[in-house]
Amino acid sequence: MKNQKIYGIDIQKNSPRSKEIPRYSVVITRGRGGTTTYHKMVPLHKIVKMVKKDIPSIIAVDNIYELAENKKDLVRFISKIPESVKLVQVTGGTKKKSLMQLAHEHNISFNRFDPAEEAETCACLAEMGVGCEVSLFEEVTKIKVSRARSLGRGGWSQNRYRRKVHGAIKVKSREIESTLFKDSKDKNYSYTKKVVEGFGGYVRAEFMVNVSKNKVPIRSSSTSDVQVNVKSLERDKIKYLPLKNKHRHYTIVGVDPGTTVGLAVLSLDGDVLHIGSYRSISHDEIVKKIVDFGKPIIIATDVTPTPSSVERVRRSFNAILGSPGGAELSSEDKINLARSFGLEYSNDHERDALSAALYTFKNYRNTFEKIEKKTPYNFDLNEIKSLVIRGESIENALEKTSNSQRHNKLKQKKGTLENSEFSKEEKHKKLINNIKEKDEEINDLMEYVLELKEEIASKDKKIEKLEILTKNLRTEVYKEIKKEKEIKNRSKKISRLKKELKHSKQLLSSTRKQNKRLKKLRKMEFRGEGVPVKIIETFNKESILAVEEKYGINENDVVYFEDSSGGGALTASILIERKVRAVILSSSLISHSAQMTFLKAQIPVLENLTIQRADDLGVVDPDELGKAINKWKEYESRLRAKEEEENLMSMVDEYRSKRKRGLA
Repeated sequence: MKNQKIYGIDIQKNSPRSKEIPRYSVVITRGRGGTTTYHKMVPLHKIVKMVKKDIPSIIAVDNIYELAENKKDLVRFISKIPESVKLVQVTGGTKKKSLMQLAHEHNISFNRFDPAEEAETCACLAEMGVGCEVSLFEEVTKIKVSRARSLGRGGWSQNRYRRKVHGAIKVKSREIESTLFKDSKDKNYSYTKKVVEGFGGYVRAEFMVNVSKNKVPIRSSSTSDVQVNVKSLERDKIKYLPLKNKHRHYTIVGVDPGTTVGLAVLSLDGDVLHIGSYRSISHDEIVKKIVDFGKPIIIATDVTPTPSSVERVRRSFNAILGSPGGAELSSEDKINLARSFGLEYSNDHERDALSAALYTFKNYRNTFEKIEKKTPYNFDLNEIKSLVIRGESIENALEKTSNSQRHNKLKQKKGTLENSEFSKEEKHKKLINNIKEKDEEINDLMEYVLELKEEIASKDKKIEKLEILTKNLRTEVYKEIKKEKEIKNRSKKISRLKKELKHSKQLLSSTRKQNKRLKKLRKMEFRGEGVPVKIIETFNKESILAVEEKYGINENDVVYFEDSSGGGALTASILIERKVRAVILSSSLISHSAQMTFLKAQIPVLENLTIQRADDLGVVDPDELGKAINKWKEYESRLRAKEEEENLMSMVDEYRSKRKRGLA
């Protein structure tokens, strides 16, 4: 990153969640030995302009949510800046460390209450390779080819126009496919195509290209008929990709040998630095890939005995061998191991390499936790862990690390004494730089003051305009409110009248239907075709009264019960009061009390008669009804005779008992 610009940003005033516009401290570094520029009270839109102009390699922050309130706003911010610019959160991804802790670990001192110094610390840490790149987009690009405007309703020439637009979309999609076909062969990536065919061509075409947007040779464009939209697919969750650290921290490397070599690189904290698979890769290329991510302390494999190619890689780094011991890991164990750490892989080679690295890390995890508990704050944890892995006890490792730190401090003191001759010149340069920085700060603050004055002036103008508008609109608003109230009242009245009208129409139609049925019934009665029967659904008070309300139950009416169970003497008395001619039952299921009540009132209770139904009315054959009534009367007379005989016998028995008591 030498001579490349790095932006360090820290929030200075307000926040993305506040109503006021947030302001930031921006520090621009140009690599080691380069100049450093300070800017204060800079709004976010101005930072975007600066980034577009300078195109730095990195924008470094200690918390990404200082730039945006949520993920949606963060995506909007990243889409505005050039694709080559990396957004780096120096405090880490899912496992975070505080900025103070990171600064101590890398021998950087700063005032945590000064946003400018915090911003500079973020830039320095990012320049050292500390932190994680914030990845919001997949390595997949979507290219959509569609019409540039609506086809509309059209007229006589509508089909011709549709064919022209669809044909243009087809031609454009074929041009894009041809370009992708050539480029994918050169750069070794794949893509898929999906089209929706229409009249004379394509309605739309979509290409899913398995590479990032900046590597795709197609750009968004638009003509009178066709538009091409190129965009990266947004991730469901934010992904944090660790930066390659310049200090080359110790790593655990899992290797799966073969024609396709799988590599997985973990830090000693368990963070995944790299997962990949490479076909027909040489030993030297494997070593270079591993070196890019740090210095391996353990080379791990998932099989025993160790393959010769893995042993050769181990010897190249003089590293410790990590293996599962006596038994090989099964496929299920490997899948469960990756799942327990919440990690993903693309193929079996990456899975095997990752499981080997994770298995080794899991074996050392308890030891690492002990080291972290026992190690003082300012000691190099990675160095101590590496010594313990190589066989040293924790106490010896701590002692060796403390001795090396003292030795380094003595060297630094000697260096300061040797360079004391140049201290005056350096002080002079520092003073000049400080004056320049202060001048730039003053310019930034002056710009900020001017912006505030412009905002105040524009707000004053808005207030004046609004006051004039309120004065002019008061009477109009009052009139409108009055009109709205009147309209609301009338609307309510109209809706109420509509409901009443609807209800009246329903009543009228039901009454007409009822009249038709009654006329039909009367005609049948006058012709002598049958005796009208009023059908009641169930033998209870509610059903009887419902039929009475609808058709009326008059003297000499014949009623029919579809379900005669349930009713008693009180229910029977309702029909007795109406002086009905007869009661017809669908079955013999009627209570004894009801039957005796009808019998006393001399109302026939009939069964098994044929009824011809017309909706909820019916007719019964007069002859059949007459025969059934006569039969019931015979039954009733026999029953009465029997009852009189029983009464006479009881009177005789009573007289005899009285005579016996008198004689006695």
